[in-house]
Amino acid sequence: MTVIVAKWTIDEYHRMIDAGILSDRKVELLNGEIVEMSPEGEPHAYSSGEAGEYLAKLLAGRAKIRHAKPITLPNDSEPEPDIAIVQPLGREYREHHPYPENIFWLIEYANSSLEKDLETKSKIYAQAGILEYWVVNLKKLHLVVFQEILDGDYATKLTLTRGTIQPLAFPDVSVVVEQIINS
Repeated sequence: MTVIVAKWTIDEYHRMIDAGILSDRKVELLNGEIVEMSPEGEPHAYSSGEAGEYLAKLLAGRAKIRHAKPITLPNDSEPEPDIAIVQPLGREYREHHPYPENIFWLIEYANSSLEKDLETKSKIYAQAGILEYWVVNLKKLHLVVFQEILDGDYATKLTLTRGTIQPLAFPDVSVVVEQIINS
């Protein structure tokens, strides 16, 4: 038996949200599929919150830190990354969620969603042209950094547990890995 998956466009997804169809569900749109999001446990909530505050201080005036808010991608995806470091466009975000050209980099915190974040989302983000994507593995307490898009996927994947990293968008800024992992 062949399984046929119904695919949704971003406009159809927004109409479902506006109609209240998805109001009691925690979901995101990934490659045209409506996918349930994993519940956020204590380590996830704590680490992403602390990292967001750290990045907001580090990038004050240069970038806006968005926590678990949608971004709109051209591949019929509207994920809600744990942290999105975006251009500070102010009220423009009343009209649209950040597009790839507004995004400096994204961070996901993963425990039960590790496979989805490392595999599915990394491909979606690379195909959309997101130049840098970080995943914090909450089980092993390390940071996986994806960079350098090649043929619709990230060509570089670094795993860090300590030290500093300079984001591609801000090469003059040193981010302390331990502050992102919050180990």
